[in-house]
Amino acid sequence: MEEIKASMAGSVWKILVKAGDHVEEDQDVVILESMKMEIPITSDEDGTVKEVKIAEGDFVNEGDVLVIVEEE
Repeated sequence: MEEIKASMAGSVWKILVKAGDHVEEDQDVVILESMKMEIPITSDEDGTVKEVKIAEGDFVNEGDVLVIVEEE
């Protein structure tokens, strides 16, 4: 199981996956916005999205868990 975490503090601008979706390694799953920049957050492995722990518009801190992916 992989916990995809925020690489920096910012607002959740867009969530690109939902529970049950298949993701590939290096696929964008969330886009954060910080200081007017869009920061894509990617999956480190192939798997299935088990849970999305955030909502669009949420503020997250560095290290917060955004998405949980279950390895296949």
